[in-house]
Amino acid sequence: MAGDLRIERVVTFGVLGAGRPGYPPEGIPLDNNVWIVGDDDTALIIDAAHDADAVVTAVGDRDPLGILLTHGHEDHVNAAIALADALDTHLYLHPDDLFLWEETHGADRLPDFELADGATFSVAGAELVTLHTPGHTPGSVSFYAGALGTLLSGDTLFQGGPGATRWEYSSFPQLIESISERLLTLPAVTTVLPGHGSATTIGAETPQIAAWAAQAQ
Repeated sequence: MAGDLRIERVVTFGVLGAGRPGYPPEGIPLDNNVWIVGDDDTALIIDAAHDADAVVTAVGDRDPLGILLTHGHEDHVNAAIALADALDTHLYLHPDDLFLWEETHGADRLPDFELADGATFSVAGAELVTLHTPGHTPGSVSFYAGALGTLLSGDTLFQGGPGATRWEYSSFPQLIESISERLLTLPAVTTVLPGHGSATTIGAETPQIAAWAAQAQ
């Protein structure tokens, strides 16, 4: 039943870009949140960052129903193949971010299924609904677990503001539109669990939208 449902946080650590152009020689250290939604028997995994073994340990002997990727950036998918193989489960990614996946993993091994806006995933008697929230990347998505009053926002919405849009494929106005129309319309008490950092709520972030939107003008 949905009452048995819980969300667990696994913080993983990695270093991105060491020795690559555009990065400092030592790379950029980065912590990521991997979220596990489930009960004692089943689990859905949100993102696959840095350390497949840590996530496998957290999943334990539960049945892994799938790995849902919020977007294609390296730090969210770099452990995806190893994790999918270790758990013998499927990978889901929005097709608009396949080009980013291929930057990390190449084109020989692609995610198993495409995520689409409105796609639902059942776990422990509850549903996660996929919300396409482009802007940070073209294929960014968030997942809404209404039974838990929780949004898993990837890098779309953080405590204190929207995600980064420094890449040529990003769009700050589109990101503000995604947040305004898809996320801030959720109940104010909704907990927001992002891809990095601390949790927040829809109610805490809503008053700032006007200031954020002004930056998009």
